[in-house]
Amino acid sequence: MKTKLFLLSVLTFIQFSYADISLPQIFGSDMVLQRESEVYLYGWAAPGETFSIGTGWDGKTIEVKTGINAKWRVPVNTPAAGGPFEIAFTGKNNSIVLKNVLIGAVWLCSGQSNMEWSANSGIDNKVEEIKNADHPNIRFFTVDKRTSATAQEDVSGDWEVSSPETMADFSAVAYFFARRVQEELNIPVGLIDASWGASCAEVWTPEYVFDENPELLESHNLIQANPWVPSERSTLYNAMIAPLTDFKISGVLWYQGESNTANGVNYKELFTKMISSWRTEWNTDFPFYYAQIAPYKYGRPFEGAVVRDQQRQSLSLKHTGMVVTSDICTVDDIHPQNKQDVGLRLANIALKE
Repeated sequence: MKTKLFLLSVLTFIQFSYADISLPQIFGSDMVLQRESEVYLYGWAAPGETFSIGTGWDGKTIEVKTGINAKWRVPVNTPAAGGPFEIAFTGKNNSIVLKNVLIGAVWLCSGQSNMEWSANSGIDNKVEEIKNADHPNIRFFTVDKRTSATAQEDVSGDWEVSSPETMADFSAVAYFFARRVQEELNIPVGLIDASWGASCAEVWTPEYVFDENPELLESHNLIQANPWVPSERSTLYNAMIAPLTDFKISGVLWYQGESNTANGVNYKELFTKMISSWRTEWNTDFPFYYAQIAPYKYGRPFEGAVVRDQQRQSLSLKHTGMVVTSDICTVDDIHPQNKQDVGLRLANIALKE
């Protein structure tokens, strides 16, 4: 009986000494990694476990040891744009191989419904744009809608290759941006769409920004509850942005502001502090390019004009750029159908810079 118990104990120890290597969802086959950069690969395994990572672009093998907190993170250097490559994670208990990985430019795209708006939502020349969306060097990652009271470590979503099927439900502005950049530079482009229609900027801003700026708390009280989206501050940042801050990006595209017309006079202060906080979390002053909201009749006179002026003033923050949309939309549509020119203008700023 004692021998059986001893053997059972040994088998149990062996079983739980090693755990599967696991990766955040942002790492997957078909993904894009930022070119010519030091990027981080990271995830989880058993505390103290050792395993190897093989990077296909340089043939190197990296030995990794998980910390006592069951986490690991290692820097790797990426080459100039190219691919496809494989990344192999080989442990004692499991192996993971990421296939069809490209090296190029990665852009985080966020905001509210005009960023979320897809071809299937309704855009100019919809049928032709969908039919011509076969671009294997453009990749999409849509962050699933989630909320959290505290900062999370992972998001839900998958990488997809641009095709008529995948492009039809992806952010149209982001797609047209990528198409222009890809055509001009001939490099792969990865797009991460973390947006939620009707969201105010407060939900995308870390909690400590409000702790340091009490006046923004008072301003946030002017935002009314919305049945389409949570309005509690920081709740979307915690769930949909914070988990991405170790993932290297080229910069951010932003299309939001319509839901801040109620407290528009404070938008510049909120917006610039939100941008600065994201840069702090990524530890880099990446470019942040945004679209000015449309001249829609939002409610009280000049509500939209106040936000547009606050957006204009936000250009005082370094490494920012703004595209005007008033000449390509009408006052009776809060979701202008011309998403091609918005994406093109954002791309032209990025290419110029």
